[in-house]
Amino acid sequence: MPEEPAEMTPAALVDEYLRRLMIPDPVAASRLVASDLRIRFTGGRQMREPAECAAFNAIRYRWVKKRVEATETVAGGTPEHTIVYSLGSLYGEWPDGTGFEGNRYVDRYVVRDGRIVQMDVWNDSAEWLLVRAGL
Repeated sequence: MPEEPAEMTPAALVDEYLRRLMIPDPVAASRLVASDLRIRFTGGRQMREPAECAAFNAIRYRWVKKRVEATETVAGGTPEHTIVYSLGSLYGEWPDGTGFEGNRYVDRYVVRDGRIVQMDVWNDSAEWLLVRAGL
């Protein structure tokens, strides 16, 4: 059984959150976030909970997973505030069933008091969708 958030390092917390979110199991992922979670996806899309991430991914992809290549921790302004970056690539299928891989991503997390309070997401999907549309 995974550790409780208070027992995890900020990097381990982010890795576990992504594991749960990519299942997708947004209910389990929500156990690792603060009640005042702020999520901002590529393009500035604002979200408030992991279920919104899963719902957005279900529209954009038939399925998608993250291949985490690095999890980097940066000290924040206080001992309770830590910045964690997750870097890697996305792989999966577009809604038409065409497979893809190597779609770069970087996520930035703010962890405070053992919970994720902010998540910012950037990836190449928008550019790849433009190429698929012939633009």
